Amino acid sequence: MRPHLHRQRHDPTKSLVGFVVGDVHYAVPIACVREICNPMTLVAMPRAPAAVIGVADYRGDVVPVVDVRARFGLPPLSQTRRTKWILVGVREHFLALVVDAVTEVFGTGGAELRPSPPLGAGDETRGIAGVTNLGDALVFVLDPGRFAELTVPLLGQLEAARGGAPAPHAPLIAGKAHP
Repeated sequence: MRPHLHRQRHDPTKSLVGFVVGDVHYAVPIACVREICNPMTLVAMPRAPAAVIGVADYRGDVVPVVDVRARFGLPPLSQTRRTKWILVGVREHFLALVVDAVTEVFGTGGAELRPSPPLGAGDETRGIAGVTNLGDALVFVLDPGRFAELTVPLLGQLEAARGGAPAPHAPLIAGKAHP
């Protein structure tokens, strides 16, 4: 007989999943994160935006894959053991964000996100929802919805290839994925 295992509940004070791209710390809201995984087999898609490096089969769903390095104009980096994909749900779709390394799950300590500083041309495309601190480091909190906007033309291509049938997906309810 197996002992009863107690599942740990999510700590509500930890609302962000942290990661690094280059030397900069970023995070996404944990409510939209479905899973963190190692990179999977990728299929390139013609005419996709430069940051959308292809699509992958994730448990039966075809998900667009966005390279955050490319999105921010950084040079490519060879994949390492630390390279991860963060699968996020945005509205009714999923996408994977390729990051250099996932760091930790953390919270803002009850503080509100501070607005990101104006950085000039391209502010609206960076997708920065706000800024917080983790120890001495500044962390830029990203809005996954801005990354999902890149994939809209690609999702249209996928639907057209299936004869207009919408992409299969698990519905999002209150920011969480449900089968």
